[in-house]
Amino acid sequence: VAITTRLLVSHLSGIRHYEKDITKVKEEKEKANRALKLTKPYQDKEQKEKEGKGIEKTDSVKPRKEHEGEVKSRISKPGRRDKEFEQEEYYLKEKFESVIESLKIFKNDPLFFKPGSQFLYSTYGFTLLSAVVERVSGQKFTDYMLKMFHDLDMLSTVLDDNEAMIYNRARCYVYNKKGRLVNAPYVDNSYKWAGGGFLSSVGDLLKFGNALLYSYQAGQFKNTNGKLLPGYLKADTVAMMWTPVPKTEVSWDRDGKYAMAWAVVEKKQQCGCCRQQRHYASHTGGAVGASSVLLILPEELGSEAIDTGLVAPPRGVIVSIICNMQSVSLNSTALKIAREFDKEKWAQ
Repeated sequence: VAITTRLLVSHLSGIRHYEKDITKVKEEKEKANRALKLTKPYQDKEQKEKEGKGIEKTDSVKPRKEHEGEVKSRISKPGRRDKEFEQEEYYLKEKFESVIESLKIFKNDPLFFKPGSQFLYSTYGFTLLSAVVERVSGQKFTDYMLKMFHDLDMLSTVLDDNEAMIYNRARCYVYNKKGRLVNAPYVDNSYKWAGGGFLSSVGDLLKFGNALLYSYQAGQFKNTNGKLLPGYLKADTVAMMWTPVPKTEVSWDRDGKYAMAWAVVEKKQQCGCCRQQRHYASHTGGAVGASSVLLILPEELGSEAIDTGLVAPPRGVIVSIICNMQSVSLNSTALKIAREFDKEKWAQ
């Protein structure tokens, strides 16, 4: 078989996640599919009732398990434990000196399926991707990323290094079996820098979102007389990153598909005066003792704004949430916040 970087970045490589037993993975997927089929009629009924009453339905997504073991907050109970975080490899304490060295964790394990045939979220797929970046760039992956964060003015984004003294580093918490709040256990994330090994702040994530949104929209504006600086990435590159990939799925939003390291919901409205689906990109994060989300809702730019150059990118709403608590679902909350700000803007 052949595994490409595109397959890795869209989680179609067949490389395992934390669970080593393919049978258990299939069982969990079947349970999730059955749950979705059971809840869909109820969601459709609820949607029609809302529309019939003239009430805008902002989020009809039924809670489902997040990729890193998140649980929707409205069904979560204190002390509820997610099976995802029962995997031993979440709690590795071994320090790896390089990305290449950390490949030994999974490099001899069989693929779960033929690359390109199925979707399976895999942190280790991103570990392999970071090894590719390391070889191509000719420098350590961590150095490569820190240089990029510096370019983006993300000065609070650093390696989650246990030994280093990091100013304003937050403590992380989990609920134990008795439902009591306790300190998160010690882990060393050097085995998965690319898939969950950085510390950041809400402000830095907003800068990251703005840089991507600017890059995405900059190529659309005309008559700027050279006053508009180029984006950090090419507009076509971001558009490619935010284009849904076939055979993928997104556990935290049933309307979405996975793209390239982003979950994407496309613009869609089947009938007049019916539910309108806005285009947005997002990604959640879950780790031992922490949860996060970054959501980008681009403004739908009209031809007049693009042609006249009276407005400049980035145009849209960006929501970033980070909490030092494990297994907190944040995507639906972020989407509601984004819609409220978007609604307020158009009301002015």
